[in-house]
Parts: sequence; structure tokens; C-alpha cells
Amino acid sequence: MISCRPLRQLSVALCVIALTLLSYRFFPGHTWLQADTQIYLPILERLWDPGVLANDPVAQRPHVAFTIYDEVALLARRLSGLDFRTILVTEQLVFRALGILGVYWLAAALGLSRRSALLVGAAYSLGASVVGPSVLTLEYEPVPRGFAAPLILLALGLVGQGRDLAAGCAATLAFLYHPPTAAAFWAVYFVIALWPSRPAVMSRRVAGLIPLAAGVVILFVLSRAQPGMHEPQMLFDRLDETLEKLQRLRAPYNWVGTWESSYFRQYVLLWLVSLGALWRLRRAGVLPTLGSRDNNGWQRWPLLDLEFFLVGLPLAGMLAIPASYFLLDRLKLALISQLQPTRNLLYVMALAGILAAVAAAKAGERGEWWESLLWLVVVYAIPAHTRLLQLVTTGLWSPLSRWRMATVALLAACTAAAMQARLHRRRWTWALWVLALLAPYFTIPTLGKLQNYPYLHSEELDQLAAWARAQSAPKAVFLFPDAGRELFPGIFRAKALRPVYVDWKGGGQVNFLKGFAYEWWQRWQHTMEGGFRVQKLPRYKAAGVDYLVLRPPRKLPAYSPVFQNARFLVYRLK
Repeated sequence: MISCRPLRQLSVALCVIALTLLSYRFFPGHTWLQADTQIYLPILERLWDPGVLANDPVAQRPHVAFTIYDEVALLARRLSGLDFRTILVTEQLVFRALGILGVYWLAAALGLSRRSALLVGAAYSLGASVVGPSVLTLEYEPVPRGFAAPLILLALGLVGQGRDLAAGCAATLAFLYHPPTAAAFWAVYFVIALWPSRPAVMSRRVAGLIPLAAGVVILFVLSRAQPGMHEPQMLFDRLDETLEKLQRLRAPYNWVGTWESSYFRQYVLLWLVSLGALWRLRRAGVLPTLGSRDNNGWQRWPLLDLEFFLVGLPLAGMLAIPASYFLLDRLKLALISQLQPTRNLLYVMALAGILAAVAAAKAGERGEWWESLLWLVVVYAIPAHTRLLQLVTTGLWSPLSRWRMATVALLAACTAAAMQARLHRRRWTWALWVLALLAPYFTIPTLGKLQNYPYLHSEELDQLAAWARAQSAPKAVFLFPDAGRELFPGIFRAKALRPVYVDWKGGGQVNFLKGFAYEWWQRWQHTMEGGFRVQKLPRYKAAGVDYLVLRPPRKLPAYSPVFQNARFLVYRLK
């Protein structure tokens, strides 16, 4: 007779893959060269071929010394021959799937059935925007943080299953990809490792630290051997007045003093939601008390460890707010603008949604449909609206808020109905569960009218990049003087593999490199401040610009374009 366990594991794996593809294709979706990949891809291309982007300051000054992001991508390209986009997107899909699997294991450790645990994983896969620090619980682009955060959730699931060594390996891999994202996990893990327990439990916890020790050594060695380094990152400096001004201009999200007051209220609310969900799970007997023992002693230690994380990670996110304000806004420590500790608020938002989904499932199992419905409203409100308090305060008069409130209510009611149908063993239960799993990916962006990101690519931009790559010299420098703070010059840089003299997105490295920050600001003021004017032509030439790219109806008198289409005119200055 064939065992049912392998079939169940296969069904879970297939569901996790399906959820991954749904979240990638439909909602929250994915992007390419619309955010930080505009920085990372040119860096990778230059590390692969030093003759590429030789005159581009963004590619010349990589800030990837303290991550294996570049080493893994370069190694994969050597072994496979694939381009960087294919490699990075493959990693993104794999790590997103591992994050969903980790949430499934976490929910299963808290006593949920397969269906309910998959529903919790689906809730996590809807992602959320973390306002203030400008980060996502599920990154749209294949960037280091987008790889590390799902690995931390995988580690949480493994902790709940009592597999400390495997959890340590997952969290160490997250540390190697993006140390700031993994720091909160390891801080909590050290507290657990020092917590009094039986020797057998202590040895399991200590075993989880072994991978981290190896990871620290690996990261140190790789950082010393980092190719293409022209300038060390600011680690022990204090920001001077000019550098502070630049960082506040280019990366205001790091400065807590600039945040709206509603952001703080939102995170306090979400933190209370996570604590309230934990309290309900404790009342339901899911979580053990710290002194709970049986004849074997501390038999439920995995759940005790898991509860430490479920309390500790959101707490780390909340404490990051005053810590960042004191260390960056007040003391002006350059390291803090690189570590960006407030981005740990992603754990507050992610775990609020996950724990609310678990509490909803537990309430549904008890037949308390009203409590389940209330928790589910929180679950779907998190991905459906960036500012939760605004959803409530403007819901009565804003048409958009009314649509989103209706979407959240509809999804919560559908999922609560699926839970009740399963409780009463209705024939059509499976259909309701499938609907509850699939509906959010389609209703939130359509009925809820939520567009997570604009689409910045265009056929005209692709034509421009293809022409530049084929018809201009590899070291030819391009300038987009009328682009302002728009992001399309960075797309051109990555696709054409041609240097861009200066652009707004490229200034994102002002947090990491002092010399780059001053050079970027000098270039920006010299050529971009005040927009395009014909009188600046001698200035463009003196700066070493080879090609000027304008958008009609702007033209350059007395010059004939060497390339043009419906959107762009290219003039050769030399």
C-alpha cells in the first residue's frame, strides 16, 4: 500500500509552487530595472567584464563587498552561460517559494491543518508595502533583501519544526545575502541560546549557531577579495553637514524625523495586532507557557523557541525606530544609514498578517466565525492598502477607500465561509477553499484598484538602448538633461551597457560611499539642476558628455540628431 505522507508532501510542494507563481505573475507581482536592479545589474556587468561601463560612476564603485549576491550571480553565469536577468529571477522565485514554505511550516507548527497552513502561506505571499522606511515584505525585484527576508521566514518555520541546525543554515544564508535583514533574527537567537534549558535542548540551540560562525568567516574573506573596489564603504565615519544634506535629499526614508506621525501609529497598531494574536493562540492552548513540562521535561521546546521569535522580531522592528532616530538623526553615524535598521519594520507588518491569519484559522476551527472574520479583515487590509489607518479614516468619503474596504470585506467573508464549510464538512468545501486561496491575487489589483508600481519600460526606450549598444563606443557617455528625477536613464544604462553621466536613481549609493556622494552631487548640480537649457551646452561638453538625449519637442539647434524615434532625440556632441 502506498504511504499517504509522500503524496501529502508532494501536494504541499505543488501548492507552494502555485502560490509563488501567482504572487509573481499577478499580485503583488514583480519588476525588473525599475528599482534597485538599476544599480545592481550595471555593477554585475562590470564585474563580469571590466571593459563595460568604465566611465560610469555607479558601476565603477560597487557596494556589494559584504554580500554573496555578486559572487553567486557571477559563479552561476560562468557555470550556466545564462544572462544575469535569468539567474537573478530564478533565485527570486526559489527564495520566494522557500519563504512561503517557511510560513506554511510555521503555521503547521502552531497546529493548523494543511489547508489552513497553506492559507496562511498565501496571505504572506500577498506582500505589503512598509511605509516610512520604503521597503517591502515581498520584494518585487531580485535584490539581496528580497532573497534574505524569505530565508528568515524559512528559518522561522524550521525553528517551529524543531530543526535548529537547518534553521541556522537558512538564516546564515540570509546573513550572507543581506546582513542587516538577518541581524534581528540572530539577535533573538542569541537570547534563546542563552536561555536556561535542559542540556539536550541547549545543544540543539547551540548547533544552530555553527553555520553563522562559518558564514561570518566566508563573508569576511569574500569582502577582502572583492574585485573592482575603488572606495571603502563608510563604517566608522560621522556624517558631515554636506553628506547629511545629500542623504536627506536622496534617501529621506532613513531619517525617522521626516516621517509622518501616522506611520508611527500604524506600526504600533500592527504590533498590538501581533501581540493580540499571540495572546489568543495562548488562550487556545497552542503556545506553551515558559514553565510547561512533562515527564521528559521541556518536550515542547520548539514552540517556546518559535514564540521567542514571534515576539522578538516585531519588537526588534519597533525598537529600531528610536534607535535609528538617536544614532542617525542625532549622532549622525554613517553606518546607520547603510544598515537602515528601521527596515526591520517589515517583520512587524509581515508577522502581524501571518499571526492574524493563524488566529483566524484557529477561531474558525472553534466555530467562532465572527472572530475569524475580524482577524481576516486585518489579513487582507495589510496588502490591500499601504496606509491602514487612512483606509479607515477616509473610507466614508473616498471612493478608492470604499472600493478597497469592500474588497477586504468580500475576501474576509469568503475565507470565513470556507472555514465554516470545512467545520461542517460541506460537500463544496474544497471549492470555497480554492476560491479563498486564489481570489486575493485577482480581486485586490482589480476590484481594489491597487497598482503596486508603474510600468517604466517602453518600445522607444528599448530602441534607444539597442541603437546605443550597436552604434556607440563602449566608453561613450550619455546624458538625459531633461529627465529630472525620472528613472528611465537607469533602465537605459542597464540595457545599453553605456555610461550615464548622472541620474537620480544612481544617486542611491550616497548612503554607502562618501566619495561617490560628493561626485554625484557635483555632477547633478553641474548638469541637471534647473533642467535642460541650450545655454548649458558648453558645460555638457566640458563634462565629457558624448551624447545628449532629449525628448521632443525639445531640440538642439544647429545639431542634427544621430538617432530619433517618437520619444527620444540623440545628439552627438563630439
